[in-house]
Amino acid sequence: MNQTWHSIGEAALYCGLSESTLRYYEDVGIIAPIARDPDTGHRAYSDDDLQALLIISCLSATGMPLAKMKEYMANRKRGQEGAPTEIELLRDQKRRLTEERNFLKAREEYVTLKINYWQAVAAGDEAESSRLGAIAEEKVKTLSHWKSAK
Repeated sequence: MNQTWHSIGEAALYCGLSESTLRYYEDVGIIAPIARDPDTGHRAYSDDDLQALLIISCLSATGMPLAKMKEYMANRKRGQEGAPTEIELLRDQKRRLTEERNFLKAREEYVTLKINYWQAVAAGDEAESSRLGAIAEEKVKTLSHWKSAK
């Protein structure tokens, strides 16, 4: 079976990562060393490389730290033996995403409070603006604590 080779530009378009990101990921070991065209010395990506790049692109899109991406990619070839490690890496990432979602939700609640506060101010409703201002102050404390806990 003939192997199809792809340029770095084609690989970047395929996976949605920039050429510089592909070079960097190879340099730091997230991507296995890429074959080189013997005539030009340019990277030549195989179909298998492209499939790995799709996985990497998805992991990157979740915000997975580079060290965890590297571990995931190195471990994935172990199959059933590596499955527990892969599961744990993905569960850790899911926990991080849940935490980020909760923090984003709290920030959105703060913005909503401030909109309502300023609407009360604009309407001249001092009691409501005072009430909402106090709630917003508590939300700021929560957000500050949350951020400093990171």
